[in-house]
Amino acid sequence: MASLQQNVIRTQRTGAVLATNKLIRNTYTLLAMTLAFSAVTAGVAMVLNMPPLHWLVTLGGYFGLLFLTYKCANSAMGLACIFALTGFMGLTLGPIISFYLQAFSNGSQLVMMAFGGTAAIFLGLSGYALTTKRDFSFLGGFLMVGILVAFLAGIGAIMFSIPGLSLAVSAMFILLMSGLILFQTSQLVHEPDTNYILATVGLYVSIFNLFLSLLQILGIFGGDE
Repeated sequence: MASLQQNVIRTQRTGAVLATNKLIRNTYTLLAMTLAFSAVTAGVAMVLNMPPLHWLVTLGGYFGLLFLTYKCANSAMGLACIFALTGFMGLTLGPIISFYLQAFSNGSQLVMMAFGGTAAIFLGLSGYALTTKRDFSFLGGFLMVGILVAFLAGIGAIMFSIPGLSLAVSAMFILLMSGLILFQTSQLVHEPDTNYILATVGLYVSIFNLFLSLLQILGIFGGDE
């Protein structure tokens, strides 16, 4: 009887490990594909010299496509929705990158530094969460409140044109997105039933905001006009 119970427990553990590995593999594969697609749409926006979208249009498109992605996450349409969302975000990113390339003589270096910093932070934090397998779920409540506060502060900085507040929001987003990467990666390890489309969305948004925040701070402190 004891041997049978041990076999059952061993089988359950093996199944959980396989499910976790599959979730991680699917999530990071889809994340790589969405990031590549965003890079393509950002490149298209730059080639076409698209003007920056109004911030209300950007927020409306983002939240609308995000809602559709969550709504369809458990169906095949979820994949179409996530590519629509990340493609749209790539289009909004193109004019921003073009601005930095044109506004600063070292714009290309700023963009590459922001890209390298984002990659280093993401790979470092994800690798740490995956290898230590610590449960960072306790960060969830703090991150939700922090992101809401930073989001509202960001809107205030845009509406009232307050550069100091905008800088503070960027710094806040770097910390919050770093925490969100730890939280989301921890979910992949500890919750194998997590929907990989939604996990990909969470990681993509973290990377996107992390890149923009780093780019803004680098432009303020290291940009040569």
